[in-house]
Amino acid sequence: MNYRNNILETIGKTPLVRLNQINKSLSPLLLTKLESFNPGGSSKDRIAISMIDEAEQKGLLKPGGTIIEPTSGNTGLGLALVGIMRGYKLIFTMPDKMSKEKEDVLVAHGAEVIRTPTEVDADDPESYYKVAERLLKEIPNSFSPNQYFNENNPAAHYRTTGPEIWEDTDGKITHFIAGIGTGGTISGVGRYLKEKNPDIKVIGVDTEGSLYEDYFKHRETKIHSYLIEGIGEDFIPPIVNFKEIDDIITVSDKDAFATARELVKKEGIFSGSSAGAAVYAGLQYARSLSPEDIVVILLPDSGRNYLSTLYNNDWMTEKGLLDNVYTAPLIHA
Repeated sequence: MNYRNNILETIGKTPLVRLNQINKSLSPLLLTKLESFNPGGSSKDRIAISMIDEAEQKGLLKPGGTIIEPTSGNTGLGLALVGIMRGYKLIFTMPDKMSKEKEDVLVAHGAEVIRTPTEVDADDPESYYKVAERLLKEIPNSFSPNQYFNENNPAAHYRTTGPEIWEDTDGKITHFIAGIGTGGTISGVGRYLKEKNPDIKVIGVDTEGSLYEDYFKHRETKIHSYLIEGIGEDFIPPIVNFKEIDDIITVSDKDAFATARELVKKEGIFSGSSAGAAVYAGLQYARSLSPEDIVVILLPDSGRNYLSTLYNNDWMTEKGLLDNVYTAPLIHA
């Protein structure tokens, strides 16, 4: 018989899917790594089980304990799946700019969600990082995986995502493109791929308003607000390994959102705004590549969490992201 013992055994082995319509004028083979095929709908399932396994092995998380984590939503759901199977309570802090769907999904999985203001500094007592830290001190037998500082975050991608991409491209991948949020995905996958072939180019994707590109290129940290969810930061997590990154491309809210909407219309790939940013960056970067190049673009989640934002015309219009004539540049050229 062919079956899984529990839902956690379905994590990983996500498919590579070729882009066919959105990139007709471009030469290289463009492949998307669809992390929405994980049971929690995102790449964060991989790091969730990795971080909890390690915590249990070290005795940091004990039976009946409480998992507390600051999250933009996807890591929370991955942790919720692990928590359900292993009997842990779940408390997540989340910035109020994140979609209502993300909160609803976490609550449906039995978690408590505490919303915090988005427009505060990372070290502000009301930030989602600091609220989680306070709860950790107040609640006995609690543990925070702390994805921004946990080396099991990039390690999960080094052990799983990287090898999957290498094997599924028969080792022929020439470029890897992924958004940078915590930095775990690009650091882990980048390390694995460059160990296999140092000539592979690893390209990070940042959002306007985040500090990654400025820090990478100029060691500056200028920030302002942005709407893309899941990539970008207002501080540099220590797990980001810039040595594995060859370049960083910044994408605007408008281009990311427009590309995500084009992606589902042209390719049937239903994704979030960070995936839209990654595809936009991939299309832009691919213009300088040859037919022999093979580009893998990691799409971290699905559009399920963004029905009230990215896929809601009223919300898009209110935010100045939608008009009758705008489509993201570089797609149709």
